[in-house]
Order: sequence, then structure tokens, then C-alpha cells
Amino acid sequence: PSRVFVFACIKEEEKEEEMAKDEKKNEWKEFFWNPRTREFCGRTASSWGLIFLFYLAFYIFLAGMFTLTMYVMLLTLDDNRPTYQDRLATPGMMIRPKGEDLEITYTKENTESWDMHVQALNRFLSPYNDTVQEQKNHVCTPDQYFIQEDSDSVRNNPKRSCQFKRSILEDCSGITDRYYGYNDGKPCIIIKLNRVIGMLPGKEGQAPTVSCAPKKYKISKDEWADDTDKMGEVAYFPRNGTFNLMYYPYYGKKAQVNYSQPLVAIKFLNITLNTEINVECKIIANNIRTDNERDKFAGRISFKLKINSRN
Repeated sequence: PSRVFVFACIKEEEKEEEMAKDEKKNEWKEFFWNPRTREFCGRTASSWGLIFLFYLAFYIFLAGMFTLTMYVMLLTLDDNRPTYQDRLATPGMMIRPKGEDLEITYTKENTESWDMHVQALNRFLSPYNDTVQEQKNHVCTPDQYFIQEDSDSVRNNPKRSCQFKRSILEDCSGITDRYYGYNDGKPCIIIKLNRVIGMLPGKEGQAPTVSCAPKKYKISKDEWADDTDKMGEVAYFPRNGTFNLMYYPYYGKKAQVNYSQPLVAIKFLNITLNTEINVECKIIANNIRTDNERDKFAGRISFKLKINSRN
């Protein structure tokens, strides 16, 4: 009799477990869809409709606020000149050709080693061809700023640009010497200042110039050296390495479409061969600093030059 009682209890427990499982299944089914109350996920169709309308109106309001904010902000902007300009006090400087990591190394008897530098200079100077400059730009009065401000609400756009012909670079123009001196071991390096809108690089009519010299480098804890005896003589084009004032100020890419930034070329005339030379070029102007140790390219540029020779 005790065995029969135990068996009956086990059967009863199994039935209760099956009934509990069925109840849970029914609860889940009714949660997704209750045919008696016609509710989906616990809500009727009208309740879901109200929620949908609320979020629809909410997101339309957010989109409208965003659109209105952007529209008001765009009204304050000028397509031709930045309304708010946190411009650098000192423009950056760069060279052409750049070489690899500002290191220019080649063998003068090996055409393939320096031809890429010649091609880079040809591409860079092509917009400065005399015929192109004569067609697009104007002859300006030298040694004074070319001011083209707007007159009240009348926009002076597009603004004119002054001619900078590549022939100004003389021996480094690629016209008289199509190899820019690379085949003779007397290479040309072209220097440009980065464009800064509204910058006037010089006070009291003093035009900025470029000066290149051997860069000092550390050889021990308290000892420095440079390559003065190896760099040799340098020629500047235009003469004195001047950025003429007539090319400033710059008014921006849209306002001054044909702007040609001025260039200075340096030619190494008797550099020591088979020796790496550290060169530093700086902009010399009475309102431009070049002693910022945090920015190595502010108003200056350093590069390495090595010309190998098999002779």
C-alpha cells in the first residue's frame, strides 16, 4: 500500500508540473496577443496609436528645432570669408620638392635618382607658367599691399589676383635650365608660405624675405655644431628672397579663385658632395615670429640635402 501511495504522489506532481508549463505558455501567448481583450503586447490598438503619434510629433519637433538652428547659424556665415577666424599668428612654411620626410638625396650622375624631383617641380610650377598668369591674373603695383575690401553691402567678388610668373625664379624657373640644376649638383629648392586669410606679413612697408642657413644640431650634452663649411653659397630668386607685398592679403579660395601665392627659390651653388647637409630656412619679417619651439614649421622649415657623386 505504501508503494501505491508513493506512485500516486509522483503522478500527481507530474500532472501539476505539466499544468504549470501549460499555464506559462498560455501567459506568453496572451501577452503577445490576447484574443479576449484584443491586446497586442499588453496594449490595445488605440493605446499603440497614441504612443506612435506622441513619438512622431516629438521627433518632428526635434527635427524642426535642429533645422531652424542650422538655418540661423548658416545666416551668420559668409561663403567667401570665415566669420570667426582663429588664424595662426605665424604661417607655416613648406618646400618643393619635399622628398621623403623632407630628405632630398640623389646621385647627380644617375638620372633616375633625381628625375622625380624635376617632375615634381614641373607639376608644381605649371600653374605659374607666364602665359597662364597673363591670362588669369593682373599686373599689380609692387611693394604695396593689394587691398580689395568690400564697400558696405557691395561685395567686391571675385577679387583679382596678381601675376606671379615662373620666369621670376630665373635659374630655378625650369625655363633656362629644365633640370633645375639637379644634373650639375646645384639643385633648386622652392619655398612657399602657407595661405592665411587676411594676413599682412610685414609692417611699415617692409616685405618679408627668406633666409637659409645650416641648421645647428646637437653632438653632445653641451656641444652643438652646424654645416657652415659644407653648405657653400646660396642664390635666391627673386633677388634677396623677397615675398613681394602686392601678393597680400589673401582673401580666400572662393573670393580669390585665381590666387597664385608667391614663391622663393634657393639654389645651392657649391655644396659639398657625398655629405648630408642640415638646412633651415626662415621667414624674416618684423611681425612674424619664428622662435616657437612647439611648432617646428611656424615660419620656418628644416630639411636634409645630400648630393652623391661617383667622381
